[in-house]
Amino acid sequence: MRYCFALDLVDDPVLIAEYEKYHEKLRPEIEESIRTAGITEMEIYRIGNRLYMIMETDETFSFDKKAEMDAENPKVQEWENLMWTYQQALPMAKPGEKWLLMKNIFKL
Repeated sequence: MRYCFALDLVDDPVLIAEYEKYHEKLRPEIEESIRTAGITEMEIYRIGNRLYMIMETDETFSFDKKAEMDAENPKVQEWENLMWTYQQALPMAKPGEKWLLMKNIFKL
């Protein structure tokens, strides 16, 4: 299954550069948590301060399972807290929401 998400970064060139640097070589424990959840591929694209993430999953993936795994993993929590210093919620996000799932409106 493919999922697409959007999120904004704080609109500061220095912070954006730092954020990108963190993603050049992902921490092994973060990559492991992603793969263990059933995520087979993940890409993040940026234009300006807006991010788009495309995530491919296998049949074992579920959002609830991923959220539970993340909540129980101190390394993931540390990573998420660090990334939140660079990220900002989209205007339509509810309190505490980060990456928002996008609706597919066209496929060729």
